Amino acid sequence: MALFPLSSTTRGRAGVTALLAALVMPVTPAAALPAPAPQQAAPLPAAAPLPAARPHPVCEPHAELRQALRTLTGRDRITGAVVLVRNTNAAEPCGSWTERAGTADLSSGRPMNATDRLRAGSVTKTFTATVVLQLAAEHRLALDAPVDRYLPGLVRRNGYDGRHITVRQLLRHTSGLPDYLDAPEWEHFERLRYRHFEPRELVARALDLPRPSGVWHYATTNYLLAGMIIREVTGHAPEAEITRRVIRPLGLGDTYWPGDEIRIRGPHSRSYFTAEDGRLTDGTAWNTTFGGVGGALVSSPDDLSRFISALFGGRLLPAAQLAEMRRTVAADPDRLWPGARYGLGLISSPLRCGGRWWGHAGTVPGGHRALTAVGPGGRTVAVALNEVPATFRAEEDFLDVVQTAFCEDPPSRATPPIEGKRQ
Repeated sequence: MALFPLSSTTRGRAGVTALLAALVMPVTPAAALPAPAPQQAAPLPAAAPLPAARPHPVCEPHAELRQALRTLTGRDRITGAVVLVRNTNAAEPCGSWTERAGTADLSSGRPMNATDRLRAGSVTKTFTATVVLQLAAEHRLALDAPVDRYLPGLVRRNGYDGRHITVRQLLRHTSGLPDYLDAPEWEHFERLRYRHFEPRELVARALDLPRPSGVWHYATTNYLLAGMIIREVTGHAPEAEITRRVIRPLGLGDTYWPGDEIRIRGPHSRSYFTAEDGRLTDGTAWNTTFGGVGGALVSSPDDLSRFISALFGGRLLPAAQLAEMRRTVAADPDRLWPGARYGLGLISSPLRCGGRWWGHAGTVPGGHRALTAVGPGGRTVAVALNEVPATFRAEEDFLDVVQTAFCEDPPSRATPPIEGKRQ
């Protein structure tokens, strides 16, 4: 599932949780979300529509990135993978390029495409954190206020107390709350494939679990609570508020909340997972209400790249709130990877070529994995897989794809873009 950024079958229970959370999953949306009444909508922060894309040269070849992807689909037997890279630095000769390997649909053999939709998993968390920070900028909530101020009495049992947990701690995963995906029933996630979940139900389940060890513990529980706070502060469903404040202003036409819809609308890659009987199984149809605003979004690499670029370009948050977002703590390497740090809905990770990338990753149990990030110089990278790596080596190869996309030297030659074709 995708409530966790990454997963590995070699990491024990943490690997199971990662698979289920592949991110990094979200809050339970209703089957159809009511749009907020325009006359009741609060003024938006400075979110402006993205300017129309201008033609960029399309650069090739990208031999190192192409080989890294082929390692994933060849040696690691991942069904399909695609990477979209964009340079926002005008000094770079290449505007954007795509590399892909494997197939998007085993039944047809159709190749992967950076404009195909997929389940974004825990990348959803960055959208949710952005809206919480917008509300903080509007002085409608305080990051260091206790959760109990907004959700009185909701977190107050089994030793957990919302009077001593702050909104900031929710967004940073330092609340000390457990992840409901650690509950035993999620070890057999396939059996829950078509079930509807409510956020309060999942939070209540989390509060039955033992307190996790360590200062930092990745838990989608935190983001379900953040979504409930958005609802209390705005009077609107958090999914509707995120749509109004982020998705619609940026024109992210492939990004939407599926609610109880088990199918993905429009062009999309299929997703695959290994079922309990050991067979490779199509996992595209899935009810992702278990993730809610922690991991349920459907999007595309193209949209995710535009979102992270807009966020770090200052279109969604004032500078002070973006700076808060980037204040990090060390993450547990068993639940992310060595060197990773976590801010407010953001992962930061070191690059072998210097500097760090900032973004998020997500995985869902049906097999989709997404990652979107921005690196030094404004290069953005969006990655989509339609099968979750099943070994530690495959996880390392996935991270190598990300490193290569950021660090491979820009190609020396460029060709004019094809008019009318989405790059």
